[in-house]
Amino acid sequence: MLCSSSRDNRLEMFGESDQCFPMEKRSPSGQTFCSMGVCTYDGTLVESQSHTIEEKVGVLLLNLGGPETLNDVQPFLYNLFADPDIIRLPRLFQFIRRPLAKLISVLRAPKSKEGYAAIGGGSPLRKITDEQAHALKMALEAKNIPANVYVGMRYWYPFTEEAIQQIKRDRITRLVVLPLYPQFSISTTGSSIRVLQNVFRKDAHLSRLPVSIIKSWYQREGYVKSMSDLIVKELESFHEPAEVMIFFSAHGVPVSYVEDAGDPYKDQMEECIYLIMQELKARGVKNEHILAYQSRVGPVQWLKPYTDEVIFELGQKGVKSLLAVPISFVSEHIETLEEIDMEYKELALESGIQNWGRVPALNCTSSFITDLAEAVIEALPSATALTTSTSTSEVDDHDPVRYAIKMFFGSILAFLLFFSPKMIMAFRNHLI
Repeated sequence: MLCSSSRDNRLEMFGESDQCFPMEKRSPSGQTFCSMGVCTYDGTLVESQSHTIEEKVGVLLLNLGGPETLNDVQPFLYNLFADPDIIRLPRLFQFIRRPLAKLISVLRAPKSKEGYAAIGGGSPLRKITDEQAHALKMALEAKNIPANVYVGMRYWYPFTEEAIQQIKRDRITRLVVLPLYPQFSISTTGSSIRVLQNVFRKDAHLSRLPVSIIKSWYQREGYVKSMSDLIVKELESFHEPAEVMIFFSAHGVPVSYVEDAGDPYKDQMEECIYLIMQELKARGVKNEHILAYQSRVGPVQWLKPYTDEVIFELGQKGVKSLLAVPISFVSEHIETLEEIDMEYKELALESGIQNWGRVPALNCTSSFITDLAEAVIEALPSATALTTSTSTSEVDDHDPVRYAIKMFFGSILAFLLFFSPKMIMAFRNHLI
């Protein structure tokens, strides 16, 4: 099931926090404060003279999701490319989103199936995330915070919407939302939060539920130390550890997200690398390092430098030992197991790099899980009700006539655009 536990929790009082999700909502009991992280208010739980209020704490882990079988690949890709935070279209062209997503998913599915087949026929992401949820529940209980821990995926089962409904059925009274993305991006954490807000806005009960959203946590000491531990361990497997280039590979995002939409992902990623390297230097590790971005899709410019291009250049420059560090991934999935372990390793060896290594994803590393538990506990006091506004496009989607019209004309326009000579050439090189 979606939930790891159904135990009640009795918490006497939560303190205050200076972290805040930047979306103001005045609580019934007092003032709202906002900075970065989660929302917070200055009220405390009301106590009667005879007993404290019972709290039933929930933690919602958010992740991307992945196809569990090869038959799941195409519908998973459709869900991915139909997300307005993945393919950002001008308002005038919003009506072609679903037809375009259908075309892209159908054309890309064969190549993606090859990748998933190479790692066993499906993504291990759900299994690993379930294991992380269970480990987090145990870590919280060890700190005297019994909690129900839920898993909500953005593009495959169990969907975020399913997890939210289970949270409602379990009568959770205070919720911490923890995206399993260390750095914030509008295409990952932002997209999942948008789904969360949409569901909560339409439900009278959920709209009053106190919620804390941890937007990013790359700067947490526990995360930085856990990553550093893994890097040091892998460096020791090389014959000459001091000569190894540390190669951070992060998931890319389109440049327009950063320059036009104000996505903080690039800045947070660079700060994250800085913090990890500072920790390594404090341990006496002074290796050279570099950051590059992988997994670009489509005929648009993504954050540079690109991972494949940097690997080739390093080989040409005479680098002989390379340690790949998947920095934006906390779980093994296709981008670590296939893209890095197979494609990039092969490219590295062909480019002249003789010694290749890869730091594993954090998965259920105990120090990492412990730090997530501490992050949850720190976020609990700041829970307050969410509020959002309804967009015009969302209203239109509930009108069946408008929806049918948009799908019909959108399909025609998407077909014409997609199969124009320029688009065919672009997608031949970047997508299919």
